[in-house]
Amino acid sequence: MNTSIADLRKDYSLKKLSEEEVSRSPIQQFQKWWDEAIESEISEVNAMTLATCDQHGKPSARIVLLKGINEDGFIFYTNYESRKGKELKENPFASLVFFWKELERQVRIEGSISMTSIKDSDAYFISRPVKSKISCWSSPQSKVVASRQILENKVVDYEDEFKDGNIPRPPHWGGYILFPSTIEFWQGRRSRLHDRIRYTGEGSGWLIERLAP
Repeated sequence: MNTSIADLRKDYSLKKLSEEEVSRSPIQQFQKWWDEAIESEISEVNAMTLATCDQHGKPSARIVLLKGINEDGFIFYTNYESRKGKELKENPFASLVFFWKELERQVRIEGSISMTSIKDSDAYFISRPVKSKISCWSSPQSKVVASRQILENKVVDYEDEFKDGNIPRPPHWGGYILFPSTIEFWQGRRSRLHDRIRYTGEGSGWLIERLAP
């Protein structure tokens, strides 16, 4: 390798973030940054790191896709029997991280997790492409499989089973919502003197504070 990993660096200079300019609500502030990210045509703008812990506090993390935002929190969908599903059952707290490098921004979110309603899970499942619906039935997510052929055979079997086009939501698949207790907005600045504004839930409102980079 010609370049040392330690020598890789970039000086951030696109934008700034101050306590005076942020919204009083972190959800509204997130929506503002979200809209700017969409306008910037960032690829996979809804990709986020989801970190969970099991009952012993052992962490794991992976990339999932945000599928909804409302005043209560952040929504995503997955297999309830996957590793993350099992960990969320044991320890219903999680954190999310969005990194939009094109805007030199990241957002860190921490909070409690609950399943979305059956109605909401059904509504989202109906909106999915047919092949994605079939995959939900075919994949025993996070479990060991002997070969890819086994998965492909399951796809064929379920395509035949649901050939009439009526594909119900699997009982082991649905949505989660993260109710934020803390949201931090990070804006890259020159010489690593970044802007960090943190919202912490306080009663019915939010405490807004600046953190040192």
